[in-house]
Amino acid sequence: MEYLLSTSSINLNKATFTISAPDISKLSADTGIEVAFAGRSNAGKSSALNTLTNQRGLARISKTPGRTQLINVFDIGDNKRLVDLPGYGFAKVPLAMKQKWQKALGEYLQQRKSLKGLVILMDIRHPLKDLDKDLIHWAADSELPILVLLTKSDKLSQGKRSAEVLAVRKKLAELNADITVQAFSSLKHTGVEQADQVICDWFSQDITDDVADEIPDESKQ
Repeated sequence: MEYLLSTSSINLNKATFTISAPDISKLSADTGIEVAFAGRSNAGKSSALNTLTNQRGLARISKTPGRTQLINVFDIGDNKRLVDLPGYGFAKVPLAMKQKWQKALGEYLQQRKSLKGLVILMDIRHPLKDLDKDLIHWAADSELPILVLLTKSDKLSQGKRSAEVLAVRKKLAELNADITVQAFSSLKHTGVEQADQVICDWFSQDITDDVADEIPDESKQ
């Protein structure tokens, strides 16, 4: 089904795959704006990326959770990128491999200066697991805006879905941070337009201030 998401100059539908990297040292230059997607291995991260970009095969979907082993980057033009981070938790893989994924995830989150927004995906039926809360607390402490997508919302009745969203919002409100929480369904397209708007707003932020900080002011020399 074709549908238009972005109403701003930012268009997530233009996303194209650029690189899969085992760690941040293999990524492109740390400039521009990146919005990263993170979540437990069974949270439906790849499906959400495909839905938000209106591209069925942009992010690979596996029947076995936890196959996102690399940092996958998708370019949307004008030095702006979507970043699919390695899934955490759940995945039935050797401990050494899981630790490698988590190292790559941690390095990206802590060191990538172009990261301007974090989308955290959680199964609406099992929200706020320990690793989810750790990531949210870190992002909040880092003053990074957060969009929490409670995925697979089609699995619940409307009443139960609304109750879960309100419960998560109430819990995260305690952090007094820039956090948006909403229900999301790749199958029913629930919450797609709202998520698109939040992400496009992040991409539309003015980065000239960051550039100006790097350019010497000759008038002061």
